[in-house]
Amino acid sequence: MKIAIPCADGELCMHFGHCQQFALIDVDETTRTVTATAMLNPPPHEPGILPRWLAEQGATLVIAGGMGMRAQQVFAAQGIEVIAGAPAAAPETVAKAYLAGTLARGANTCDH
Repeated sequence: MKIAIPCADGELCMHFGHCQQFALIDVDETTRTVTATAMLNPPPHEPGILPRWLAEQGATLVIAGGMGMRAQQVFAAQGIEVIAGAPAAAPETVAKAYLAGTLARGANTCDH
């Protein structure tokens, strides 16, 4: 499993399309533990490019604060699950909360 988390200033970015980097977090699914984290600079934001790029990076799950419905549909077409409404926190903290089943989820902060 590889979790992608959009980041700005070292935390989950509340608006998916405005992130500075993506944390790509490798997870051992058997032990549900983080095995590696890489910070990558995304390509310039254009409709549909980030889902394709993240699929190429091996992402299977995106955890975001906010993401528009169109982007969620494009991710689904790439076979990537999306969780929106996650809080701003360090990416490994977010991933570990997800893996522990304790990730707090609020409203999707994106309305387009």
